[in-house]
Amino acid sequence: MDDMSSEKKWYAVYTRPRWEKKVAGLLTRKKVENFCPLNKVAKQWADRKKTIEEPLFTCYVFVYTTESEHLLIRQTDGILNFVHWVGKPAIIRTEEIEVIKSFLEQHNNVKLERVHVNIADKIRITDGPLMNREGDIVEVNNKSVKVVLPSLGYAMIAEVARTRIELINVSKDAFSKTLYETKFS
Repeated sequence: MDDMSSEKKWYAVYTRPRWEKKVAGLLTRKKVENFCPLNKVAKQWADRKKTIEEPLFTCYVFVYTTESEHLLIRQTDGILNFVHWVGKPAIIRTEEIEVIKSFLEQHNNVKLERVHVNIADKIRITDGPLMNREGDIVEVNNKSVKVVLPSLGYAMIAEVARTRIELINVSKDAFSKTLYETKFS
């Protein structure tokens, strides 16, 4: 298969607000492989507490498809367009999709932050559900670690004990790295 348009890759599509689950269902009916990351969140009402599943990324659904299927996908109700990077639909690394899936399988109430990192240390998680996953450490607190998803420009935050990570290499300018973040709810 020399034709690059026939090679399947992960892409992100913009959806109408609050249409993420509906778009995922419509894509499934069209037999388009997709992933709508759902975060288990505990909600408190006056009379009860309940865990619900909300989209982790608002207005995004991921599709595993070829370039030749982009028109079919864009014609799906609720999809506004593909997420673009430098004028082309942005390709999301399969490893990042796998990290999101693993993270959400093992953690509830995952927080998401928009980040831009200039320089960061490289780490590997040594124990637990994300064992052997590598990532860039952006911030370490007593009980939580942020894992950066570079091609998406986001960080997922969950509790991972410091004893479960090992340093692979330290950035030369570890103290001069900068982090710009905007919190999303």
